[in-house]
Amino acid sequence: MSKPFYITTTLPYVNAKPHIGHAVEFIRADSIARWKKLCGFDVFFNTGTDEHGLKIYQKAEQAHMDPQAYVDKAAAEFKELLPMLGVSPDANFIRTTDPHHIKAAQEFWRIVDKNGYIYKKNYSVKYCVGCELEKTESELVDGKCPLHPLQDLELINEENYFFKFSAFQKPLLDLYEKGGPILGKSKLPFVIPESRQKEIRAFVERGLEDFSISRLKSKMPWGIAVPGDESQVMYVWFDALVNYVSAVGWPDDSFKKWCVDTGGMVQYCGKDNLRQQSAMWQAMLLAAGLPSSQNIIINGFVTADGGVKMSKSLGNTIDPLTLVEEFGTDAMRYYCLRELSPFEDSPCTPERFKDAYNANLANGLGNLVSRVMKMAETNGVKALNGEVKLPDAYETGLSEYNLKKSMDAIWDLIAESDKLIQTKQPFRLMKSNIPERTEGRACIETLLGNIYMIGIALKPFMPDTSKAILDCVDNNNMPAAPLFLRK
Repeated sequence: MSKPFYITTTLPYVNAKPHIGHAVEFIRADSIARWKKLCGFDVFFNTGTDEHGLKIYQKAEQAHMDPQAYVDKAAAEFKELLPMLGVSPDANFIRTTDPHHIKAAQEFWRIVDKNGYIYKKNYSVKYCVGCELEKTESELVDGKCPLHPLQDLELINEENYFFKFSAFQKPLLDLYEKGGPILGKSKLPFVIPESRQKEIRAFVERGLEDFSISRLKSKMPWGIAVPGDESQVMYVWFDALVNYVSAVGWPDDSFKKWCVDTGGMVQYCGKDNLRQQSAMWQAMLLAAGLPSSQNIIINGFVTADGGVKMSKSLGNTIDPLTLVEEFGTDAMRYYCLRELSPFEDSPCTPERFKDAYNANLANGLGNLVSRVMKMAETNGVKALNGEVKLPDAYETGLSEYNLKKSMDAIWDLIAESDKLIQTKQPFRLMKSNIPERTEGRACIETLLGNIYMIGIALKPFMPDTSKAILDCVDNNNMPAAPLFLRK
């Protein structure tokens, strides 16, 4: 029986259109899901949309729409993006307005409440609608949230339900100390990269404050009703985070396969979700008596030039569909996987994207495949059958969730192949006497082997390109058209 593996993205908040930051997370998680399938795992890949909360309610009001109609339209835009990014068609797409999720969120509340971790109190706090988080004075810059400097803070003064976050300092620190699964002779940290684990550990070590998990329905009517108290609705995080278990059937039995037998779910998220995913959510799981996640992988921000954050609120985002329409799906996947840092902030502009496309896809991979297949077809040289041994760095990168490392290993092989053509010039050797033709044939066979290995290695990353390359090698002919036309 295949071992199960569960990976999930965060759920994008549907208060604005999809941007390239969403594309990065979808593509990276999809690549891991595809790789695990190739390794023989039974994979559940989850994504979807987060559809409750004050921001959504305000956006619906601004659009003069009913909130449900607003989120239906917005969710459809995110769902339609997935095939454009080459995301596996069997990916699960959950919405926090789904009836099963609503029931699961309410049951989660009941269990945490029964276990003694929910209470009610009056409080006053500054609140960032952009982050959907309470803010202390030490977190503000000039009285503003540094992540949403154009938005005024909300002042909340009301009676709400609270989660006893403060009870989980030691269990969370123990979780970070335990780490993730063993990889070779080492162990992965629980939060990847290690720098983010150090950051969240320091946050937890400073002490945890209980946080509000509900809002008055009269002030924020768009949310899931608190069980037993119709005057309150669930705070967006206490609702949305539950999707990771409701998506796999919780509280039904199917949950065990994906969240217990797997050793825990693997979660992708942006660095602005570090606290929510690796501390708040883990404490919520512990409070409900459910298993912790296996790993949290933290992406950096995609920025504009100069390191300026690319965000919906600043209005400087890049539409991934525009890039896909001009350059193709696999070009988008390539850029997100190799040209952007796997864990740190990285700039992206249309000009940078085009330069990378021409240099590494059109003039790089595409040109190499055309040259090698032309020599093979012209001279009747076919690839030798044999087992493909992928570079160690390729396998290690995937195991460490450092997908750029794996992609770099592929492009190292492309560079080696280009160098072999330059130094050996097999196209000239094939026009010479018999000994040199023998050497030329052996060189082309080596190049065909490299091309085949590249095709295999690209399967989880650029599936359409992988298939095109493998078809060329299997049929011993050039591609009918260049894999990547120069732009």
